[in-house]
Amino acid sequence: MEIATFETLYTDGIVSLWNEEAVKEDYKELDRASFDLIFLSNPYFDKENTFVLLASDRVVGFACGCTGDDLPLGDVAGYITCIVIASAHRSDRTFRMLLQALEARFRSKGKKQADVLFFNPMMLPWYIPDTPKHEHNNAPGVPVGAPLHSFLRSEGYADRAIENAMYLHLAGFSIPDEIRAKEEKIRTDGYEVALFDSGKHTGLGEMLTGLNNELWTREITRCAAKGVPVVIAVRAGEAAGFAGPVIRQDNGRGYFAGIGVHPDHEGHGLGSILFFKLCEAFKNIGTEYMSLYTGVKNPAKGIYEKAGFRTVKQFAIMRKELER
Repeated sequence: MEIATFETLYTDGIVSLWNEEAVKEDYKELDRASFDLIFLSNPYFDKENTFVLLASDRVVGFACGCTGDDLPLGDVAGYITCIVIASAHRSDRTFRMLLQALEARFRSKGKKQADVLFFNPMMLPWYIPDTPKHEHNNAPGVPVGAPLHSFLRSEGYADRAIENAMYLHLAGFSIPDEIRAKEEKIRTDGYEVALFDSGKHTGLGEMLTGLNNELWTREITRCAAKGVPVVIAVRAGEAAGFAGPVIRQDNGRGYFAGIGVHPDHEGHGLGSILFFKLCEAFKNIGTEYMSLYTGVKNPAKGIYEKAGFRTVKQFAIMRKELER
């Protein structure tokens, strides 16, 4: 067997390998168009960071990584996107051949560590188990318990966090009496949870600035400017927190960027109310399901479970310091 850097002539072999092996870990199938969209057309794709394992000129392994100084941690880290090997050829040796090729490339680019994490711009969609092919648009790490997870741990990669993938089919969702009571309580404190209305509500930008999350600021500001619904908490008409945006994707999934409450307005239970009202807003526009990630120790997990979410898969965020 030998390692080769990517060439377009290997595309069909990679797609076939993916559809034979990666789907066993619930990853969505590929065709040439989706392979191009996820990998080749990505601005961070680099053929020198993409490898195939060949046996008698047949593709039996595929590995891809990416680098970019403008990525989060990108000045010091290379990102591992995937390593897939045909089951008949899978061993520590073949895993190591592809992993060492990626690590050598990272070192040549001056990187000090290799990471598997959710900042990776090459997003791999996967199917939520025991659903009618409901899908999430990205995997934030390595599926816990997968052969690659065990191998990376044996090679010195550490689990830096475990992310729970949580899922809710919205058909049976309703806001419980406990949350309705909380909503009544915040009204007595002068708060209201509603959809953002630029004609009635102010202070959205200031609230987002106070949350100090660049992704939220960019996404929510853009959506609000376009009239895309965003659930917000307000006091005297001034924004105090948000949840959203409320977007039904073509596959029926509810997309949202996050939930946040400005520090000046914490302690009133706004976060849980915002989340339940967000679920209700998704259901009201015909959204079929929601999926999200949360850390295994994140207190918000209890809120999600109360809304009916269940953990369907776990992903490990991993890192290894690279020796020079």
